[in-house]
This record gives sequence, C-alpha cells and structure tokens, in this order.
Amino acid sequence: MRPGEEGPVEEAPLATPVAGEWHRIDPGGLASGEVTTVIVGDRALCLTRTEHGYGALDNRCPHQGGPLGEGQIEHGYVICPWHGYEYDPLTGQPPEGYGDRATVYPLDERPDGLFVKLPVPHTAPTLMDQMVDVMTEWGIDTVFGMVGHSNLGLADALRRAEEDGRLRYFGIRHEGAGAFAASAYAKLTGRPAACFSIAGPGATNLLTGLWDAKVDRVPILALTGQVDTQVLGPGAFQEIPTAAAFEAVAEWSQTVLVPENATELMALGIKHAVVTRDVAHLVFPDDTQELPGLTEPPARPRAGRVATTEIAPPAAELGRAAEMVGAAERPVIIVGNGARPHREEVLRLAEKIDAPVITTFKAKGSIGDDHPLACGVLGRSGTPVGSAVMGRSDLLLVFGASFSNHTGISQKKPTIQVDFDRMMLGKFHPVDVPLWGEIGRTLAALCELLPEVERPEQRADVADRWTRWRAEKERRARMADDRGRMHPARLFAALSALAPRDAVIPVDVGNNTYAFGHYFECRGNQDVLMSGYLGSIGFALPAALGAWAATRGERPVVSISGDGGLGQYLAEFTTAVKYGMDITHVVLNNDELAKISREQVGALRPVWQTSLVNPDFAAFARNCGGAGFRVETPDELEDALAAALAVTEGPSLVEVVTAGRWV
Repeated sequence: MRPGEEGPVEEAPLATPVAGEWHRIDPGGLASGEVTTVIVGDRALCLTRTEHGYGALDNRCPHQGGPLGEGQIEHGYVICPWHGYEYDPLTGQPPEGYGDRATVYPLDERPDGLFVKLPVPHTAPTLMDQMVDVMTEWGIDTVFGMVGHSNLGLADALRRAEEDGRLRYFGIRHEGAGAFAASAYAKLTGRPAACFSIAGPGATNLLTGLWDAKVDRVPILALTGQVDTQVLGPGAFQEIPTAAAFEAVAEWSQTVLVPENATELMALGIKHAVVTRDVAHLVFPDDTQELPGLTEPPARPRAGRVATTEIAPPAAELGRAAEMVGAAERPVIIVGNGARPHREEVLRLAEKIDAPVITTFKAKGSIGDDHPLACGVLGRSGTPVGSAVMGRSDLLLVFGASFSNHTGISQKKPTIQVDFDRMMLGKFHPVDVPLWGEIGRTLAALCELLPEVERPEQRADVADRWTRWRAEKERRARMADDRGRMHPARLFAALSALAPRDAVIPVDVGNNTYAFGHYFECRGNQDVLMSGYLGSIGFALPAALGAWAATRGERPVVSISGDGGLGQYLAEFTTAVKYGMDITHVVLNNDELAKISREQVGALRPVWQTSLVNPDFAAFARNCGGAGFRVETPDELEDALAAALAVTEGPSLVEVVTAGRWV
C-alpha cells in the first residue's frame, strides 16, 4: 500500500493547461517503459514512454516536490523516487483512492518531431523580485553564495537581476568563503556586498566570515533560506533556529513572513548595515519565497534615509588640537584602518607639518614605505622604524586607530585622537584631545589651521633608521634553515619589488602574516586587507575573490597565505578559475602550522600536532585550470613571481618553500 491519503476521494479534473505555446522536445531515444527528465525553457518535465505512447508530467511531484523524471515506471504508473507516490504517465492521476495528482501537459507527435504544449511563462514580478529591486537600488551589486533547495525562490530573483545587469553573482564552494569575500569587498570599498546561503548548515557556515566583518566594523548583508513556515518548530530537515543562531553576530535580523512589509525589511536591513557598519541579516522561509509581488509595491528609495557622514569637530576642539600641534617639536601621525580612505589628506597634512607617519598593521599600505615620511607599521607585526620614531615623539596625532594591544600605541605621549565613531575616542584610556568627526574632513580642517613647518632632522632620522633596518632585512634574506629553506625575508624582498603599485593584497593569519608585516614594503597606492580583530586563518584566498569583484578586475590582486591557511579554503581556487579572476596567490609552504609551534615553544610546551601533509600546491593550481609555479631556491623566486603576475586569464599560484618558524 503506497503512502497517501486514506479513503476514496472524488476524481478531480486534470490540471491540464488550456492555453499555451508548443515547444519541440527531444526524447533522446527513450525506450518504452522508461522515464527521463527534459528541460524546456525554465521548466522541467518528466517525460515517459509506454505502450500507449509518450506522456509529459510536471517534474515536481505534488507530494513534496520529488523529481518524477528520476523515478521509474511500474505497473503502468510513474513512481516518485522520494516517497513512492504513483501517477498515471498520460493523465497525471493517482491510483484509485488517492487525491494528489501530477500536472500533465499535452504532447503532439508530428512529422518534424515531438512537441509539448506549455503555459506562457508568468512575467509579473514576484515578492523576491521586488526585494531584490530594493537591494540593487540601495547599491548592493555583488552577491557571493551557494544556491540550494531552501533558497531557490530568492535565487531566481537574483538570477533575473543578474540577467538585467543589475548585480553580479559569484557561486562559491563554501559559504564561509562567501562571507569572507563579502567582508573583504566591504573592507576595500566601504560598501556592503551580500552573502547567500540555504537554511541550516549553509547559514551556520556563514558565521565566521560575518564575525570577521562585525569585529572589523564593515557593512555586510546576509541572506539565508529557511524551511517552510508550516514546519518551522517541530524539527524539519535542516531546520535550525536561524534568527537565534545569528543573534550575537547580527546587529539587525528579521524573518520575512508577509508581503506587506517585505521590501521595507530589505531597506531597513541595508540601512542598518551601512549606518552601523555591521551585519544585517534577512531570513527567507521557503514558502515566503514563492509569494507573488505586490500590485503596487511602495517605493523604498535610499535618498532621504541615510544621512551624510561628513561631520566636523567643534571649532573649539579643533583649535585646541591645532595649538598642541603648533607647540610640538616632534609630532608623529599614526594612521589606523579607519583613515585608509583618506590617504591623500593624511599625506597633505604630514607634508605640511613635516611629521613622520606610522600605520597600524590593518592600515599597512595607507602610505607607501617609499615616501620619505613613512615609518612602516607599528607593533608586533611592524618594523623597528615605527617603534623608534614613536618613542622619540612629543605628540601623537592618531587617526582612525583602535589602540589595540597588538599595535601598542604609547599611552605616555600627549595624544590627539580623531575618529568618526564616538565610542572609539578614549575607549581604553583618556586622551588629551578627542576629536569626533569624519576623518577626511577633520584632516582638511587641521591642514587649514596649521602653518607649514620644515623638520629636516626628523626626515633624516627616518631615513637613517630605514637604512639600518633594510640592511638587517638583507642579512636575514640570505639565511636558510637546517633544511636549506629560505627565510621569508627573501620572498618579501622580491615581492616588494615586483608587486604592482596599485595592487590589492589580502593576507592571511600566521607566521606568513607577521613576516609580511616585517619585510614587505608597500609602494604607491597598495591596499592591504586582513582579518584584523577576529584573526581568522583562511581569510586570504576568499578575500582575494572579494577584492577582485570589488575592483571588477581593474586592479591587480595578490593574496598571501601560509600552507595552513590556504588549506582551509583551497577549493575556492576553482571559483577563481570559473569566473576568470586573474588573481595571484602566494603560499608560503613550511609543512607546518608554524605560528602554533612558536606559541608552544614560547609557552615552554612541546611542539605537538602542528605538522602538515600538503599537496603540491602548484600542481593543484594547474589541475584546476590555473597557472602554478613552485619555488624551492632563491634563484627561482623572481622569475616565478614575475611569470605569475603576468598571467591575465584566470588565477595563478606561486608555492614558495620557506623556513618554518622564522619571522
């Protein structure tokens, strides 16, 4: 006895369309007693052949949507492969006593082929179309995600928007990579991208990348599917309490349930992401995604709902700051990641008052290390140039920095702090002048108030310290470990010389990143992206996808990781191949989670479970359809890097065998 309704029911009329269009289909040599699936336009059909001829049913089983075309024919009925429901292949009717029936479509065998009559596609916008309209009108033009059974309605709307040229969709291999890519997109542009997943595990896979965006204060929009509302709660397949799971990471989270407020929820979500620089989250139950659009959807324009950020500090506070700068003999500017968009204003002020510039690690590249006032990075990932110059200063002008203990900005120096986030001002300790204002506008105002000053002794001191540090870097670059593997300083000396001046450089977490901070010298307008406060291993390669999408391939992208970090999202190299992303990834292969080994040694513990078994990464890249280069000796380095950077069709990877625990 097959599953179904109990007891006899009245026979219902066939669900055959009375109007439509004829389409020629190819049965592909279907034999009698066989069943297959054919695609006609945007519709899937279950095509059968019996002694009575061909039959065409809608491929979706009316029970729970099972694929009838993947079933079989027994005793004259098509058997659904999911739950064994049965339907007559010519009429769609179930056996006697059951009321569920499949939609049947007319067929016509003609001299020129087999034809099926299908209804004219419904062209009215769905509710998902209207929500995606709001999303694109508010400026979100890029989505990273994975299509699946509980987000198909929203996926269809995204597809139509992509066909219209209003957004770009990148299908990734792991939802975590999609969230990291969207986070990197926002870190580079200041604008949100969206990440997209199914219910359950797809949604939970987003969480690490969303936390990365949250703690680094960048906007991001998460769109997750959910099971039907009618089965929400008892414990359906892949059901989790999604809103609760996202409660800690999302600054704003809502489930879309009814058409009346759906488009407003999209507008509110993006507003929260942009204004608070945080995570906004929308949950889409499967049945909500099938709702028709509103006849007259209300306009949801961005104009008039998001205020300008160009606020200026009070004149009195600006005056106090200008007086302190005027009285200082050795002022130093410290640039945090919040000031990254204002590098020109920073340089204008620095050159006017002849003040050296140090950056935090997250802001590395905000000023090129080839500038005569540049002092590199401050802190654990930095250079002795920056630390020494800060130590000799008598005033710190800090723009957009968080004062993390990793950076180590001195608390003993007179300090002027500028930030557009009022909570960041004096967050950990008092500062002499906290200036609340948009950083670019505040820099311009200070530049107008301050007279031009020359401090040749400061420039000379910076130049001398760079000379000594570069000599030390050259010494380290000639070193090799007991296995003959090169010091990372050698790699980053070569990469400093070869990386394009406008490159975007996503970096990972680990010894490779410390070495990058110490030895790589930024030039021109390079942008460095990292998982800052979260410090998540695996960030670099997904971030390279986001950076490429953000720049539309118009800037070189050179990402850097260790072998441990690359292993976490290695399959995303195929994503870069699929979309022709001409990124270059450099992997430092030391066959070890070397940062963890160093931490174990530093804690006086045995080195344990940090060794790695790696593939040939260069061969892997070639097997995926990209370019791969392996470097084992220093004399191979420059040629391999140059060849990889010259690849313009698809991604390239350079595997560099390096010493393990040196940074």
